Amino acid sequence: MSEDDTIASAPQPTSEENRHASWLELFFDLVAVAGVAQIAHLLHGVPDVSDLGLYALLFLAFWTAWIVFTLYANVAYENTHVSTVLAAMFGMAVMAAAVPGVHEGDDQHARVFALAYVLIRGLASRAWQHRRQILVDWPAAQMSLGVIPWIVSLWAHDPTRYWLWALGIALDLYVTFAVSPRDLVERQGARERHDERPARRGPTRGPSLARSQTEHLSERLSLFVLIVLGEGVAQVVEATSDAEWDKKLCVLAVAAFFLLAALWALSFEHGYAGVPHLTAGVLPSRAGLPLHCFVSGCLAALAAALGAAAEHLDTLPDATRWLLCSSLAGYFLLSGLAWLGKADRERRWLLSVALPCCVLPLLLAGFGAHVRTVTVVWLLVLIALWPILYERLVTKSSRETVGTAT
Repeated sequence: MSEDDTIASAPQPTSEENRHASWLELFFDLVAVAGVAQIAHLLHGVPDVSDLGLYALLFLAFWTAWIVFTLYANVAYENTHVSTVLAAMFGMAVMAAAVPGVHEGDDQHARVFALAYVLIRGLASRAWQHRRQILVDWPAAQMSLGVIPWIVSLWAHDPTRYWLWALGIALDLYVTFAVSPRDLVERQGARERHDERPARRGPTRGPSLARSQTEHLSERLSLFVLIVLGEGVAQVVEATSDAEWDKKLCVLAVAAFFLLAALWALSFEHGYAGVPHLTAGVLPSRAGLPLHCFVSGCLAALAAALGAAAEHLDTLPDATRWLLCSSLAGYFLLSGLAWLGKADRERRWLLSVALPCCVLPLLLAGFGAHVRTVTVVWLLVLIALWPILYERLVTKSSRETVGTAT
């Protein structure tokens, strides 16, 4: 019996729990559409390093607010408090509405963004305390250590507040990866014994461990990636709707569609939970959730870059070209990391697919200053299609080998 099993027994998924997203969860995901769109707009035009830093920070904060309640609904199932989820949804909508003001350096909008984040995290922590459970997959969902810098930032100004927000995100990651479930249970139990009233009689049930229902969580994570890919379509549609429809623009629009379609195939037909080349059960949720966040962030950045590409049909500005190509390189970097988790990994695949798909976009970004926009996007389409073609070639070769042997 493992150490975690001696603490408390975590509820195991039953056939009833192998479910699809509820209407409440789908309604909750609608706010993710607005949030991703607002944050992706930070990279419009010609983004600089500060724009990229702010984008990464706000995306991490928004994704964190989304995942803590996604996990809550996943575990609570029919016992999910609708009013709590709706309150969190409203808070995330406020965060999304405040994003443009944060980008412009408005103190009021920044404070509202931080306050909404703090309240959402407080709601999540209270929900888990009410359930008397410790979430194994993402402990930061119910701990307040990472929220403290956000509270302090309510009285700070630029750029100090941004460093405090980054510190809060870093503390959440520390809690997630450094604190064991046993430590969490012991701390929660000690806190409850300290707060217990003397007049209360009888033994109290200690906190138990809670683990997410894997297939349901995979569906929710996949829906989020679909939302991000949909934002890419929306960016291209918005950029082309007011432009003059000539041959160059039409060819670019087709290329952008093929690129998004290839990424969809990699994430879902050749991946799991929206992460390319990931297999169910290979990675624990503590490692898989950051992968999902990084993939989603890269895709949202790529969506913004595609929208900008439709506005620069001759040649891309250097910053936009680097954003477009490095976003795709980051996406494929995750492909390599996910593949490393497989038991049947092959070095040949890493050298033939993962490495060139990471390096070639960066080479195109560095040496493609005079390459036409349409050519850049079509080259990225070819790079994105290569892993799919490679797997088909390997599968065909394996079948032929088996047929020859028989």
